[in-house]
Formats: sequence, structure tokens, C-alpha cells
Amino acid sequence: MNGFPRAGRRRSSATFAVLGALVAGPAMQGCSPQPQAPGPLTAELNQFRDSYGTGIIEIQLSNTANEPVTVLSAEVSTSLFPAGTAWHAQAEGTEVPPGQTKSLPARLPAPACGHPGTDEPETAEGAETGPGSAPAEVTVSVRQGSTTREERLTAADPFGVLVRNYSELCLAQDAGEIADIGLAPDLEVAADGRTAVVRLRVTPRSAGAGASRTLTIERIEGTTLLAEAQGNPWPRSITVATGAAPRELRLHIRPARCDPHAVAEDKVGTLLPLRADAGGRQGVLKVAAGTVLKARIYEFVTAACAAH
Repeated sequence: MNGFPRAGRRRSSATFAVLGALVAGPAMQGCSPQPQAPGPLTAELNQFRDSYGTGIIEIQLSNTANEPVTVLSAEVSTSLFPAGTAWHAQAEGTEVPPGQTKSLPARLPAPACGHPGTDEPETAEGAETGPGSAPAEVTVSVRQGSTTREERLTAADPFGVLVRNYSELCLAQDAGEIADIGLAPDLEVAADGRTAVVRLRVTPRSAGAGASRTLTIERIEGTTLLAEAQGNPWPRSITVATGAAPRELRLHIRPARCDPHAVAEDKVGTLLPLRADAGGRQGVLKVAAGTVLKARIYEFVTAACAAH
């Protein structure tokens, strides 16, 4: 016997039980459920070179789990393209195996272009001087096993895909309100086959009732496939005003490279870059060769390089 009355022992046991509960309480609270760990998918944005000028980007989803994940839909959210950029799979979805990445093509909607230098989104600054980045999220609907759920992922954009496309599309939109710019389908090849002429057509819009608007083509830049012919430099500092007469610029070209892969691996060689200023919005305006002209340029480069 320890000298305590039996009732005292019962009270002491009850007291210890209460104290134990009070001490255990905080410990149990510390073991409460933590926020759910990130899902198995990570997201990144990219754009293949052969999609430049098409407005199609890639939503790249990587599976970090040990079992496959089926993606049913994916949508990019960003202030630069508020309408949303979506990819939708077939009914069965697209499976992303463990440790692999799938690229899901999605077309960009119209950008939310502000007025140059005033209400432009801050993320567009520096688009011409560096990759840049814009905050973006990807909302994905996934199926794993028998469970379907929705996840919201932060989208990395290491190559500044959103900012670059935003800048180019807004410049194209503003320039298109001033003039229609395109390449004629024919190609004039010189007698010796070493050079040729492509024609850049510039057709100003009607001036309307308001003040005339101007577009300045500061310079025309070469591509991975085409360069200006020696002795025939391309024009610079060309001012185009609404209401003016149409004009045509003759660009003498030569192959920029003659290695065996020049034509076979070409992605952007027929996408002519114009360094332009449209009402204060500056950047690169890309003018694509049509199907007919593109084929003729490839034929010209192949023949010119063979004769070199």
C-alpha cells in the first residue's frame, strides 16, 4: 500500500487523465492534416520554331509521379491573353507516362493590347531586349486511376513565349490598322541564278475622318535562309501613312547559308522580319511567305547553292 485512500487514488487517476489530455491536445493539433502536397504534374510553356508566326504555343506537362496521368484538358491563364489559351484532348484523354513530358498545342487568342507607353501590361516591358516573363497558370483536368480531379499549376515560361507573342501580335494588330503588308507570290531569279528579287507590297488603309496614322519600317532584317544581295541593300526608314498610295519594295536576296541542311531543316527562313514602329509601338513585324512563294524560295536557294 502506498498510503493513499482508494478514493484518492481514483481522483488522482482522473486528474492525471485530464492533465494528459491537456498536454496531448497541442501535440494532436500539431499533427493536424497539412496542405495537400503538389500534384505529380509540372507545367512549362514553349513554342516550336515551325510555329512562329502561327500563334500556336505548347503547354508542356511533365509527370513526376511513378504512375501514368491522363490529361483531359489544359488552359493557360495570363493577363496578356485574358480570353484563355486552351487545349482539349479527345474523350479518352492524353496519357503522360512517369518521368515523361507531353507537348500540348494551343492557339493564342487575341492579346489584350493597351496603348503603347500608357496602359500596357507591365510584363510586356523589355520584350525586345530579353526573354521576359509573364505570370501564368495552367489549369489541368486529369485522371489518375479511377479519380478525376482539377489542378492549378504555376506555368514556367523560361523563353518568354507569352511576352514575345504578345509583343508581336500587338504590333501586327496596330500595323494592320495602318497598312496591309505582304509578299507577292512570284520570285524574279537573276540570269546567273545567284540572286533573286522578292516584292514586299505595302497597301495603306483609308485615312478615314480622323488624323492620318503612320507606320515606320526602320529596317528589313535577314533570315536564317535569306540575306540582302551585295550591291543592292534593302531600303530603310520607310514611312507609310494611312490614305497614301500603295507601294512595292523590291528586295534583292541571296542565300544566307549553303550547308546541306539549309532548306531541309528550315523553320523560319521564309518569315521576313521588319523592324517597325506603329504609332509608338516598336518591335518586329514578321511577314510570312505564302505557300507558292515559299516553295519558289526553297528552289532558288537550292539551285543557287548548287551553282556556288
